[in-house]
Amino acid sequence: MSSALFLILGVVLAGMIIASATQLRSPQLRIAGIGLAILVLLAGFTLASFRFVGEDKIGIVNKNIGFTSLPPGKIIATSGEKGLQAKILPPGWHPWYWPFIYDIEYGEVNEIPAGSVGILNAADGQPLPRDTAYAPEWEEKDERLMAQDAEFFLGDGGGYKGPQTSVLKPGSYRINPRLYELEIVPVTTIEKATVGVVKSNVGERSSAEEDEARIGESRHLVSRGDRGIWRVPLLEGQYYLNTRAYEITKVSTKKHIVLYTSQQVARGAGDEEREIMVRTSDGFTFPVDVRIEFEIKPENAPLLVATVGDDQDGLRSVMNSAVRAIFRNNAEGVKALDYVKQRSHQESQSLSMLKDEMDKIGVTITGVRIGDVGNEETLGNLLKTQTDREIALQEQDTFKEQQRAAEQKKQLTKTEQEAEEEKRLATAAYAVQIADKDKEKQIIAAEAEAEAVQIKAEAQALAYKQIAEQIGSGNAALVELLKIVGERNISITPRVMVVGGNGGSTKDGETTALIGTMLDTMMQDTPSQETTRQPAQR
Repeated sequence: MSSALFLILGVVLAGMIIASATQLRSPQLRIAGIGLAILVLLAGFTLASFRFVGEDKIGIVNKNIGFTSLPPGKIIATSGEKGLQAKILPPGWHPWYWPFIYDIEYGEVNEIPAGSVGILNAADGQPLPRDTAYAPEWEEKDERLMAQDAEFFLGDGGGYKGPQTSVLKPGSYRINPRLYELEIVPVTTIEKATVGVVKSNVGERSSAEEDEARIGESRHLVSRGDRGIWRVPLLEGQYYLNTRAYEITKVSTKKHIVLYTSQQVARGAGDEEREIMVRTSDGFTFPVDVRIEFEIKPENAPLLVATVGDDQDGLRSVMNSAVRAIFRNNAEGVKALDYVKQRSHQESQSLSMLKDEMDKIGVTITGVRIGDVGNEETLGNLLKTQTDREIALQEQDTFKEQQRAAEQKKQLTKTEQEAEEEKRLATAAYAVQIADKDKEKQIIAAEAEAEAVQIKAEAQALAYKQIAEQIGSGNAALVELLKIVGERNISITPRVMVVGGNGGSTKDGETTALIGTMLDTMMQDTPSQETTRQPAQR
């Protein structure tokens, strides 16, 4: 409005000056008045072309009058054609934008806050390349220029019409709103224990992907930058990505537990599914409570997404099918009681089979645990029969153990008796040996005593002989007798009358009497035979 006001004011003033000048009589003054009017008109016309843009605004130019029109299909002018102009007016004064020729619309400066990105959709530019849905990504050095200079975008920049792959990072941008539609979205954030699998809708198709597409193979991973699912996922962090051009599927890498049970479990213990019903070879059908532990390693997350789509419904559907099929198939080959008793074998067998099956889709099975097997309704009678049988077997084992203990006790008693007899035999043998030794000892002692007596007798005889030679045999005998009388305290009073005869000598008679007395004394000192036998009769 201010530009038009300047123009109107200039016209009015110029008209007033010209009207005043025509009243002057001097031709020179009339010419000067007309010249002044022209100057005022030119000044008003010039001032009317000035447009002012505020600090936080942009000017959007629409040319109403022009000698050339936009080519077909173009909506933004880059060379002064009639219509919306690519160039926007920055803050400040801008001349030569006369009213009625140019319409100036004022827009806001675009602010992209931290933690967000700007997604652009261009209303004009080159047609997108064949078989593409997003414009090729800009070079990093040209990002701001492509976004803020529409003339460069539509000219030397060679920008494409339609959704742009490149995004605007946090900051302030003066964007031509007639060229770009801007959408502000949150930055792509990959949380802890999570990876982001990228499905790129832009980039070149790899030859391998084209070959597999021809044979109907839908699962394929590509290198970063190519179109398709990238084989290397995004790790923890923030990424400035166009979430339209790059679809991000977040996959948890934490350990997960899925419970297949009919019982209520505590919240947070794991995801819960219905128990697995199995049928054994002997016709029993019963439920089995199972716990499956699994994880998705970061390097396997792209394979999971390429195979089942995500780690939620898609994965759960495939896992449920595999788990139930494996447990049912394993149960078909065993009897119910064997299944109950071989729980650890069923766990290891199911773990191996499930691991092989789930590895195909990038899921690592870390554990299979079997909980309750059957219930009172399905296996009650069978388990009771088995319990009774086990009790009977245990009783038999107990009886066998008792019998074995009795045999061992019997054998122990026999051994102890044999040991006692051997001990007695050994004692007797030792007693015999001792008796033999005692006998030998006594014989040796007797022989020694006899020898001693003999030696003593020989010595006494020799002594007697020598005494007899000196004092005569009778005197010698008398001396020996007197020794005996002294040693044995023998009474020498005669009690026996000895009468000599045959004209013997008096000395021989005395000797005879003495010997008789000694013999009588010896007989008195000797115990009677009855007295000697009395202790034996007791």
